[in-house]
Amino acid sequence: MNDVFQDTRPRTLSVSELNHQARHLLESSFMQVWVEGELSGFSRPSSGHWYFSLKDQKCQIRCAMFRGMNQRIRSIPKEGDKVRIRGKVTLYENRGDFQIIAEHIEPAGLGALQQAFEELKRKLQAEGLFEAGRKKPIPTLPTHIGVVTSPTGAAIHDILTVLARRCPGIPVTLYPTTVQGQPATAEIVRAIGLAQAHGVADVLIVGRGGGSLEDLWCFNEEAVARASRPALFPR
Repeated sequence: MNDVFQDTRPRTLSVSELNHQARHLLESSFMQVWVEGELSGFSRPSSGHWYFSLKDQKCQIRCAMFRGMNQRIRSIPKEGDKVRIRGKVTLYENRGDFQIIAEHIEPAGLGALQQAFEELKRKLQAEGLFEAGRKKPIPTLPTHIGVVTSPTGAAIHDILTVLARRCPGIPVTLYPTTVQGQPATAEIVRAIGLAQAHGVADVLIVGRGGGSLEDLWCFNEEAVARASRPALFPR
C-alpha cells in the first residue's frame, strides 16, 4: 500500500485575501457610525478630498472625506477642532489602513447648524411669528392642497400616494422648487410666493424627503420663515 501524504496545515491566506476579508467584516459590522474626537493632521490636497485623523486621549483613527461630500459642508474645520463625524468604517486594502470614510462632519456638542437654528427660532419667537393665536387654523378637510417641493423627489410621490388612498377627491397643485443646495432657499421663497398669489390652496405643504440637518438647512433659513408668515395669518 502506498502512503499518501496529506497536508494538515491550516490554509494560508495571502495578504490581499486577509485585507479583503477584514474590509468586508468591518463594513458589514459597522454600517454607519457617529464618532467624536479632536481633528488632527487635516490636509486638503489638490484632489479636493479631505484627509485627517480623529483622536482622543488614548487612540486615533484615520479618516477621509471625499470631495463630493465635503463640498456640502458650510464651514471648513481646522486643526484641533472638536468634531463629530458620520461615516462608514472600512479598511483601505492596499495599505491595510483601518479608517472611516466620512459623509458628514460638524462641531462637537450642539453643532453649528443646530445652534444657528435655535438662535433663529428664538429671534422669530420674540417677534411673535409662532404665537398660536395668530396662526390660521388648518382645515379638517382641505378643499385644495398646494405643495412646495421637488417635482422629482420622494416627497411629492409620497404625498400623492397617501392622498389618492385617503382623500382621492382633493385637488393638488405642485409649486416646483429645488430642495437642496445654495439656490434652494431663493427658489423655495419664490414658490411660496407663487402659491400665495395663486390663492387656490387652503393648505400649503413645504418640504422634502428625509435628510441630514445639512441637507434640510434651506428650509430653516430666515427668508423661508418670513415668506411663510403670510400663510400663517387669516386672509
